[in-house]
Amino acid sequence: MASSAATAPSMAPRTLQTTRAPARFLAALERRAEAERGQLPLWMPVALGAGIAAWFMLPGPAAWGAVLFAGLAMALGGTVLPWGTRTARAITIAGLLAMLGCALIWWRAERIAAPVLARPVVAAFAARVERVEPLPARELVRLTLAPIATTPLPDRKGLGVGRVPLGAASRSLAGQSTPNPSLPRRGGLPPRIRVNVAQGDFPTDLSPGATIALRARLMPPPSAALPGAYDFARTAWFQGIGATGRGFAPVRVIAPGDPGNAGLRAALTAHIVGRVRGSEGGIAAAFVTGDRGAIAEADAEAMRRSGLAHLLSISGLHVTAVVVGTMTLVLKLLALFPPLALRVRLPVVAAGAGAMTAVAYTWLSGADVPTVRSCIAALLVLAALSLGREAVTLRLIATGALLVLLVLPESLAGPSFQLSFAAVTAIVALHEHPRVRRWFLKRDEAHWQRFARGLASLLLTGVVVEAALMPIGLYHFHKAGLYGALANIVAIPLTTFVTMPLEALALALDPVGLGAPAWWAVERSLALLLWIARTVASAPGSVAALRAMPDGAFALMVVGGLWIALWRTSMRRWGMVPLAIGALWALATPAPDLLVTGDGRHMALATPDGGMAILRDRAGDYVRSTLGEGGGVEDDLPPLSEQPGVKCSADLCIATRQAGDRRWTIVATRSGYAVPWAELVAACRRADIVVSDRRLPPACTPRWLKLDRTTLTRTGGIAISLASGRVTTVRQGGRHPWEQPEKVAPPRPPYRDRRAGRNGAISDAAR
Repeated sequence: MASSAATAPSMAPRTLQTTRAPARFLAALERRAEAERGQLPLWMPVALGAGIAAWFMLPGPAAWGAVLFAGLAMALGGTVLPWGTRTARAITIAGLLAMLGCALIWWRAERIAAPVLARPVVAAFAARVERVEPLPARELVRLTLAPIATTPLPDRKGLGVGRVPLGAASRSLAGQSTPNPSLPRRGGLPPRIRVNVAQGDFPTDLSPGATIALRARLMPPPSAALPGAYDFARTAWFQGIGATGRGFAPVRVIAPGDPGNAGLRAALTAHIVGRVRGSEGGIAAAFVTGDRGAIAEADAEAMRRSGLAHLLSISGLHVTAVVVGTMTLVLKLLALFPPLALRVRLPVVAAGAGAMTAVAYTWLSGADVPTVRSCIAALLVLAALSLGREAVTLRLIATGALLVLLVLPESLAGPSFQLSFAAVTAIVALHEHPRVRRWFLKRDEAHWQRFARGLASLLLTGVVVEAALMPIGLYHFHKAGLYGALANIVAIPLTTFVTMPLEALALALDPVGLGAPAWWAVERSLALLLWIARTVASAPGSVAALRAMPDGAFALMVVGGLWIALWRTSMRRWGMVPLAIGALWALATPAPDLLVTGDGRHMALATPDGGMAILRDRAGDYVRSTLGEGGGVEDDLPPLSEQPGVKCSADLCIATRQAGDRRWTIVATRSGYAVPWAELVAACRRADIVVSDRRLPPACTPRWLKLDRTTLTRTGGIAISLASGRVTTVRQGGRHPWEQPEKVAPPRPPYRDRRAGRNGAISDAAR
């Protein structure tokens, strides 16, 4: 008893310290929250986006359910704290928003679910036209179609199965404005498909709403060819596209459509391209209608490499220029009437005119996601101006991001959303910084000093924007322009203050036949813009290439960048820690030694000089660029057959590479012809890795990996680091809807019809 009585007093201070520690921690959090109280609402779209991002990154329903419960637990944990504190409210709201984000994207992905084509087919069918996108630079027209119904008939050429009767049955189907749900899966085709048709095969009077009959080769939307590459299957899922392909002539119009704004847009695009030729005309059309189809691929690539590609997408710059131009014109015109100017708040009237112009411009340009985002932001700015509030603030940007994510949560995963909001956030955060704001305030000084200060402001803004966009560009495209800040210093003022006003003037003068001089000036200004793009793109070291970046490294850099941009006290400096860790992680990730596409046809192997060599010499530009981006290589890929340590025949390549303390042997088939069985089996036994686009026999047993059709169908594209033995695959057992979709396909014709079709195709080829 004495002993316990003696020890009781000594333990009391420890217990008191233990209970005071959480209180001190919460008090410190509350002081931080109070100091940053104006910035806390800015984290609402971040919390919502965190839930959306978790759904995209985690594999399946069990993990998504865990995110929902974690968000709920976080919200309940906030309610345990004293509710009057900012910390408690912030924790509760953040947990609820994260839970809402995960549930929202999960619900949307399931709500828009539609079947996907199961296998490549050639089918003839009737369809309703939903969208027409001319691509003059590629001499193609892209059609988004809603198939109606097909009837399986034998194929005369043995190329496919789904056949629609183009006579009375087609005419009866043409009367249906929407697919008949009683018909069996539109003959086995998905409810929405996208096909490219040659410009010469395209009916000139075709418009959205029309019903057409055509024959097309269709295939399922392809998933990412390599780990970290563009996943079109995910994009197509949220667009409702279940198949893509190429249409063949003839394309027959069964019933005309109602063009609506698409017809006006197409007519305006054709008018502009007719006035300004070449890529200059394509860029001029992109400024007005958002249609970039007339821009040559070489010039589009130069715009991307020079950091000027954002000018081709109607976004904040274009909408702002249109709104400011409208407001300025309305103010000047109304100011000519003094009685009206004295009785009416002209800025409010001008803001209303600017809002209507922004909505009309968005409608005319097709209402794509970037344009809608910019229109929402412009309307919020105009509302703030009308109320006498500060217009462009981080709260405005956060409100716009929150609205977009609530309506289109899938846009978070796309580069367009990330690039646009990152750029605007970086600009506003920079110019809201007290030190920067003091430095660039207008003051009474000489003209040359004012000009130098403005130029320095542009340069600093460009550098900060490029730094903010570089991680996003490297993550999505594996490359980023290094001189974009310098190019934009000239290109943005040129576009905003010269090209777009001249183009508006030319369009206004065209009805009276006086637009030719203005169009000439537009063409000269766009020629200068293209010269800047080509010069910057061809400069040494203009592009930084990086192999596929780990998702964790990108997430850390995003968190670090947001931490720096959104806080205002010294706490913002802690954002450098995750930013630096993410950057070092991305740079330290070794480039893969071996890349294999998901179909097994194409392979790239690292060369001793740091490049990548490609298996098939005649691979297309898209395959070459995809393999180069996956390996972080900007230069062209040389043939594997010309590399040292490689022996190739017409059908087989055997390569040896030293990696780490081991010498690796890789065997790959490179043609569609069969390799003698004994030779193939012997090569497999001597190899560590075997790659083939066909199903290899069981007797083919390499020492480590057998990457044939059976394996690659399960894994998708593969990236391998030989030194560490690390294997990264596209498919990792995820259960997102586009990874395990419902599949449909037209029924196969009877065997005798397929055999007759093949014989006919062979005889046609022989002739």
